[in-house]
Amino acid sequence: MKYIESLKNPQVKQWKKLLTKKERQKTNSYLVEGFHLVEEALKFKEDIIELMYSEEIEIPQEWDIHGLQVTKITSEISKAISDTETAQGIFAVCQMKNTSVNELNGKSFLLLDAVQDPGNIGTMIRTADAAGLNAVVLGEGTVDAYNPKIIRSAQGSHFHINILTGHLDEWINKLQQEQIPVYGTALENGIPFKQVQPEDSFALMVGNEGNGVSKHLLELTKQNLYIPIHGQAESLNVAVAAGILMYYLKK
Repeated sequence: MKYIESLKNPQVKQWKKLLTKKERQKTNSYLVEGFHLVEEALKFKEDIIELMYSEEIEIPQEWDIHGLQVTKITSEISKAISDTETAQGIFAVCQMKNTSVNELNGKSFLLLDAVQDPGNIGTMIRTADAAGLNAVVLGEGTVDAYNPKIIRSAQGSHFHINILTGHLDEWINKLQQEQIPVYGTALENGIPFKQVQPEDSFALMVGNEGNGVSKHLLELTKQNLYIPIHGQAESLNVAVAAGILMYYLKK
């Protein structure tokens, strides 16, 4: 086990860089923090590159850390690499999983078009996981799935469900080639969602909080759906709407 106590240590600088999208993409790795998320990561030990913990805490005895690279750090380092106001002092560097449109595997998908709010994205990843979908695909303009706020909001679902990126028009074409219907979400040329039947295979596409799904993508779908509003609210939050539709469409 290593022990690092200097904030100037190159390894500490590298961990801090993982809070940026550029470094995550460069190294194909990301940082998780907190007891719950690290515990979830340990269920998929092959994804863990390194585990770090503050000298002020103890690793739970029931955790299986055998074979992992473990580094003890000071509380100052813990605060420096944390993205939260109150660091719990436990971290893991994990490897991203790479899957492309050419490695399409699964029957049910959530497609995100230019969604901007990390909380919404994390919630939708978590809900897709809970609803039993196979993958979430983040299209252009959507916030990086490994943003620390998204990691926290998803509460460990990054380890349970495939999280992919790419051009959504390519994904839609590939899904349709595999006879998987793609449903957009829009009032214009849309129908109430209960007019379609739940299916084993489907893809649901939701869009930007302010502008919705891009018009050119809506033109590629099998059908566009909307959720009727029975009260006085102007619209539903995108994560709430996605949750309703995923649970309805999933047979």
